[in-house]
Amino acid sequence: MIQPYENLKLDYTIFCEDVRVEASNHLSLMGVMHQVVVPRLPVAMIKFAVLNHWRGEGQFMTEVRILAPDRMQTIAMSQPTSFAVPPDGYADNVTVFVNTTFVQPGNYIVQTLINSSLFAEQALPVMLLGQQPQITESEQVM
Repeated sequence: MIQPYENLKLDYTIFCEDVRVEASNHLSLMGVMHQVVVPRLPVAMIKFAVLNHWRGEGQFMTEVRILAPDRMQTIAMSQPTSFAVPPDGYADNVTVFVNTTFVQPGNYIVQTLINSSLFAEQALPVMLLGQQPQITESEQVM
């Protein structure tokens, strides 16, 4: 994927149940996950947080949206928020969704937008307990 901003880099995205800002101004992440495994569907997650860690420089608007596995339905979308990355610095942006419902198993797509343009996306596998994760061709090791 071509990222439209040369002066902005997304170092990593972490999915978790919640994020707190401590008195020391550090972030505490609760329930870090790379997949959602549940005994039955549909399931509603009380809280679902997406942490994006940025490097670069500038002032930006960001949004996060979650698409169903068919990429046709948006199941959650954040309001646009602004963040600034100081020169040679970094910024963390946390988006928290409340009562996000996953109806079917599959790879949900978490998209990060910058200034209303798609910047990055990451799969979030949702599966039933005992189910094997779906591996796409791009994830297979040769």
